[in-house]
Amino acid sequence: MMNRPVELKVKTRPQLALESYLDALLQDATAEELSEPILVLEPAVEVPSSSSLDEFQLAVLEEQARDAHVAPVIVPVAVPVVMPVAPAVVEPVVEVHMPPSITPPPVSGDDRPAWAAEPFECLLFDVAGLTLAVPLVCLGSIYSLEGQELTPLFGQPEWFLGILPSQAGNLKVLDTARWVMPDRYRDDFRQGLQYVISVQGYEWGLAVHQVSRSLRLDPNEIKWRSHRGQRPWLAGTVIEHMCALLDVAELAELIASGAVKAMPLNKRS
Repeated sequence: MMNRPVELKVKTRPQLALESYLDALLQDATAEELSEPILVLEPAVEVPSSSSLDEFQLAVLEEQARDAHVAPVIVPVAVPVVMPVAPAVVEPVVEVHMPPSITPPPVSGDDRPAWAAEPFECLLFDVAGLTLAVPLVCLGSIYSLEGQELTPLFGQPEWFLGILPSQAGNLKVLDTARWVMPDRYRDDFRQGLQYVISVQGYEWGLAVHQVSRSLRLDPNEIKWRSHRGQRPWLAGTVIEHMCALLDVAELAELIASGAVKAMPLNKRS
């Protein structure tokens, strides 16, 4: 038969004194419980002598002091949970899209777009000092850039300024000046951009410096380009208002085809 190992535990003087006092209380309570009648609800407990009480208090104090060094009290701390903040959706300043009242007939002759078959409403805006006119039928909404930061995306071309979250989804913002005046472009043209104008039917918008006003143009007042050449997005010029008429559909095709790689080198300030 194997002998069970005996665990030796050395007790400190405070521990021994504390256990001795508790044993004395237990013995006194047991003796009184046997001698007292059953009807006694609160048996008298003998108060220990002053010497044993002093020894007990000393033992308790020493034990508390020893425990304070051995086992520190750990207070749980509530850690606040930080929830991710969703990017704020930008509300449009104004809806500018104006669908045509009737389907315009095809235009032949001087390469006019379909929307130029009859007088049409245009929006005038400025890009780096150049005034552009865009038919309202081609536009969506105007968004203010005040207090907004565009989210950049890695690996995008230079004419891509970033993402603007809007009600219609993430809007890809184009550096309009880099498209309409690549030969005169400067880096400081990116400063002072105040608005983004979304393009109807596409997930991108034009970054502009100022939005001027809307006006009604007669197709006969426009000097149409018969050969688009290097800038197919330039439909013509409005001599009376000294502005260029932008063909958004041609610009969209140019972007989709990746023709930006063939754009001329930019001048740097």
